[in-house]
Amino acid sequence: MTLLLAGDIGGTKTILRLVETSNSSELQTVYEDSYRSGDFPDLVPMVQQFLLKANTATPQKACFAIAGPVVNNTAKLTNLAWFLDTERLQQELGIAAISLINDFAAVGYGIFGLSSPDLLTLQPGKPKPEAPIAIIGAGTGLGQGFLIKQGNHYQVFPSEGGHTDFAPRNELEFQLLKYLLDKHDIQRVSVERVVSGLGIVAIYQFLRDRKHATESPEIAQAVRTWEQEAGQPEKSVDPGAVIGKAAVQKSDRLSEQTLQLFVDAYGAEAGNLALKLLPYGGLYIAGGIAPKILPLIQNGSFLLNFTQKGRMRSLLEEVPVYIILNPQVGLIGAALCAARL
Repeated sequence: MTLLLAGDIGGTKTILRLVETSNSSELQTVYEDSYRSGDFPDLVPMVQQFLLKANTATPQKACFAIAGPVVNNTAKLTNLAWFLDTERLQQELGIAAISLINDFAAVGYGIFGLSSPDLLTLQPGKPKPEAPIAIIGAGTGLGQGFLIKQGNHYQVFPSEGGHTDFAPRNELEFQLLKYLLDKHDIQRVSVERVVSGLGIVAIYQFLRDRKHATESPEIAQAVRTWEQEAGQPEKSVDPGAVIGKAAVQKSDRLSEQTLQLFVDAYGAEAGNLALKLLPYGGLYIAGGIAPKILPLIQNGSFLLNFTQKGRMRSLLEEVPVYIILNPQVGLIGAALCAARL
């Protein structure tokens, strides 16, 4: 048996998991705990405390999924004053092999550790085993990546596709584009400004300011509190979650309109990614938003916008589309990545 350490390192919260693996490649969780990232000056003392509490031998390998870019085996977290270097981590923790990977790359590895209850099939398509796999996920931002089969394994490639240009397709989306350009005094709008948690709030503000529907006092208070806290490192409210919940419950017309535009744009961008990769191995929808607004994703408008690509419609109807329901897919991916070191 080989003892592995997996970590999902975020600016706010870090989850650490010890797993055992045998020749069968099955992963068995030994111990798991979570920590407030800001309570520690670095990852090393956190891991040391974790291993002490777990009361096990030192793991042979480790992989940490990082909320930020990884360059030359180093990473600086986007929202945390940590600088991580694999060589330093190996020396100070006494772990023989350590890998740092981007958190969305970890999602790519993690799909191979999911079981049927972890996935919802949105479109069965016509799977092709040797074809590429695509991943897209709206959460705090918009992650995109892809996997290519190489021998018996897939190699994961992260991308910055979420920062490509937002492409409006109708009059309302053109108005949204102009609204964002004027509001932020910028030269271009990335698709992430629309298809993300912040995008939900931006769409709401646009529809609110254009008087598309009357605001409810509860939603209005959440959005205005968030607006007043602009620039603060931690917010007391998540208006995107409040708007999404109201839309699912159909308790607020403005929120429903917001999520309709959001889901349409999400489906269209997923279709754009699929056109570029032809991922007949599957397109996986990750991120924290989709499972929370599942009825809105399933009502047909996501797939309508996904396949609405003119003469290419028939190609996209053959792409299998899955929603990842397991929120720990990145942690699973980090463990699988560690096993391959």
